[in-house]
Amino acid sequence: MRNIYLKSGLGDETYGPPFIFEDDDGDNNNNNNNNTNNVPTLKSANQEAREGVFSSIDELLGKTLIDPQSIDVVIVTCGGFSPSPSLSSLIVNRYNLRSDVTTYNLSGMGCSSGVLSIDFAARVLRGSRKVQNALVVITESITLNWYHGENRSMLVTNCIFRVGCAAAIMSNNPKLFKRAKMELVHSLRTHHGADDSSYRAAIQEEDEKGNTGISLTKDLVRVAGVNLRQHIKILAPRVLPLTQITNYIYSMIISTILPQSKFKPMVPDFTTAFEHMCIHTGGKAVIEQVSRVLKLSDEVTEAAKMTLNRFGNTSSSLVFYELAYFEAQKGKVKKGDKMWMIAFGTGFKVGSLVWKWIQDSTQDCDNPWNDCIHNYPLKVW
Repeated sequence: MRNIYLKSGLGDETYGPPFIFEDDDGDNNNNNNNNTNNVPTLKSANQEAREGVFSSIDELLGKTLIDPQSIDVVIVTCGGFSPSPSLSSLIVNRYNLRSDVTTYNLSGMGCSSGVLSIDFAARVLRGSRKVQNALVVITESITLNWYHGENRSMLVTNCIFRVGCAAAIMSNNPKLFKRAKMELVHSLRTHHGADDSSYRAAIQEEDEKGNTGISLTKDLVRVAGVNLRQHIKILAPRVLPLTQITNYIYSMIISTILPQSKFKPMVPDFTTAFEHMCIHTGGKAVIEQVSRVLKLSDEVTEAAKMTLNRFGNTSSSLVFYELAYFEAQKGKVKKGDKMWMIAFGTGFKVGSLVWKWIQDSTQDCDNPWNDCIHNYPLKVW
């Protein structure tokens, strides 16, 4: 695990669940180096979930001044933890939400589920005039997904996945438009699970000794690249400037007409469509693969690299930590700027969100980068 971690791109300030740092009696003991017998429990998983979910929602409601009674929909995504009562019920109980609130729980969708849950909320809001405010909570559980075996492909998850959570209010209420940070102008989700290698690129299973874990295969990076290319074939014509679209379509036609030639379709320059990009921070190899496929500069991938270094792979919430990185840099994001969020998920899924900033970004009091942004960017790779 140490060898994997040292090559991961993660720094030393990421966050893990409490059980990792406790001795067998559940007491904090920083001098105890023998953590192999620590057993993750339902109690510790609930603690991890409550700390992330409640603190995120508390700060969100405090900033937006949204009355909890005005929330019509609650969407919670957590890939590997599905307690009973559900996490959405936990939120309804904690914040005393209305009895007619509609709740959804998304699970098993991997790191793309944060992007997909925002897309889902937007579809719900577009589908009903009576529904105006949707609370989206994006989290993951490391505790019950900790792998105790020796299979290298499963040990990777212990080394790169870290604790994180994000919450957002989405609204179709025109009275709230000027108070909003961003407007969602486009979303796209593609599913590539019909292909066996894509389906099995990241999969939960048991090792030869019966230990359950999530296996990240060696084919994962290749699969991410192949499916990203398929995804941008659909996305590119919808978001790129006309000149880029024309050149891209022309290159596609030529490559189809002359399949035996060495001519390859051009890679669209997505920096002509977006001022800022939040790229899936699944790991060092994934960021490098996205950079190669899209031909992105180090400046464009900076937010992804720094987020991986500081917070690790927080799974479904990872692109929102990148968003916070941009916000923490004063004057970085201006009114009218467009931002692209792209994330990958098990199955295999690719999700994109395109945002337009309604106002200049500001550094919020609860920005997770507040205590360290002055140290970034670092030379990490």
